[in-house]
Amino acid sequence: MNEHTIRSVVILGGGTAGWMAAAALSRFLNNGVTRVTLIESEEIGTVGVGEATIPPLRTFNTMLGIDEHEFIRQTGGTYKLGIEFVDWGGLGERYFHPFGAHGHDLAGVHFHQLYLRERQRRVMPDISAWSMSAVAAQAGKFAPPAAQAQSAVKDLFYAYHFDAARYAAFLRRFAEQNGVQRIEGKVTAVAQRPEDGHVTALKLEDGQVVGGDLFIDCSGFRGVLIEETLETGYEDWRHWLPCDRAVAVPSAYPGDPDPFTRATARGSGWQWRIPLQQRMGNGLVYCSDFQQPEQAERELLANLEGEALAAPRHLSFTTGRRKRSWHRNVVALGLASGFIEPLESTSIHLVQSGIARLIALFPDRRFNPVERDEYNAQMDELYADVRDFVILHYKATRRSDTPFWDRCRTMSVPDSLARKIELFRAKGRVFRENRELFATTSWVSVCLGQHIVPDDHEPAVDALDEEKVAGALEEMRRGYLDVAARLPSHGDFLRHIAGRPAAPPPPPPTSPETPTFSFASESPFDFSADPL
Repeated sequence: MNEHTIRSVVILGGGTAGWMAAAALSRFLNNGVTRVTLIESEEIGTVGVGEATIPPLRTFNTMLGIDEHEFIRQTGGTYKLGIEFVDWGGLGERYFHPFGAHGHDLAGVHFHQLYLRERQRRVMPDISAWSMSAVAAQAGKFAPPAAQAQSAVKDLFYAYHFDAARYAAFLRRFAEQNGVQRIEGKVTAVAQRPEDGHVTALKLEDGQVVGGDLFIDCSGFRGVLIEETLETGYEDWRHWLPCDRAVAVPSAYPGDPDPFTRATARGSGWQWRIPLQQRMGNGLVYCSDFQQPEQAERELLANLEGEALAAPRHLSFTTGRRKRSWHRNVVALGLASGFIEPLESTSIHLVQSGIARLIALFPDRRFNPVERDEYNAQMDELYADVRDFVILHYKATRRSDTPFWDRCRTMSVPDSLARKIELFRAKGRVFRENRELFATTSWVSVCLGQHIVPDDHEPAVDALDEEKVAGALEEMRRGYLDVAARLPSHGDFLRHIAGRPAAPPPPPPTSPETPTFSFASESPFDFSADPL
């Protein structure tokens, strides 16, 4: 440590973003010098709802040393193997965007290129038939693969659904046990250093003054520090992502929760369905140019699978991001940094990525501009990549049955997305650039699922024997079906975690070579949920 070491980090706002930051900083800045303080008010609500995530959150929890089973129990969580999209490409259609890969490459040729050639030769199942996560999800099955798994189960990748408020409370306990101080209060004034505008202290409603060196703004859409104080500016993306309202409500539902999220396109937006252990999280994201709040609420309530458990909550937002995520000595996370609608479950990942980059580029009290500039450049790139992928879902529709979908189908898109679409349309090529979040499987799932079908395949595919490739594809497909048949149901696995009796096992498969699944110690599935 030296005289320039950051002595005090102040986080404004709790919720998922604030307590994720507090937990991570308490773990990785436990140097005996830097103290972390979080200020929040019980009177200020958070936007916490049933939350769906993507697999990198497992890395975040693992780095904190969080036991997965305890996390699932404490947050009412379930497992997520991907997202089912209904009515996006056209009415009556559905496809699955899974975690993990489609099949396996052969001789250095991408699997989806093999699939593209094969579907020119014969009628083929949807490409999700070659995804372990998709096959398990559609069968309602789940168990994490053992660390040394050798069968197709090793291709099963997963994330979580959970109650966002309970996750924040879980992380609060973790952070406070690691020395984070929580202060209850509302900010009434912000003090700044005259010479450079750096924030120096926050004054609270009770007169308390909390000083700091580095401030993290997790104050939600308001952006109390990043925007109301520093006037950083906001980049509005509504011309590409037109939905600007949401209404959310929990509901009861019978049976076991599905191990996947569902996104169903509606007339002026889309509806989410997030299964938790004790309830279903539901919401309708819509565009206020085409639908009023009362209409949206009626549509959501009419499409619930069970009784509503609370009054619907209405939210307003503007898709986009701050022009700088790190301005002066303030770093914005979560909704204070920006908002890309929840279609691909990236909200928590953007928080996680912001925290990881902040730790990697953690400043001292001199605040070297090169560190701040690098952080902003990386976050700019990440937000733009996620933005483009979400826009793809709206642009790649054949629907013209409502004015909303007509607008989406005919809108112009960023040049970066237009180039990717054309590359895929020509020969199915996908290039993952720099630190881009969504890999080949994701782009292939959405493009093929919404009828962006390549005109041809890469020439390298034609160097491979057609019959051998066809045989390899069939072997892969059967392998995934075989493993899925032996997995426990998602509900049984959750009951196992909770220590409750599992339901009776399913009858044995017809094939004598395919044993039924059991919870025996020799099982190929690992209930400790070690990282993949």
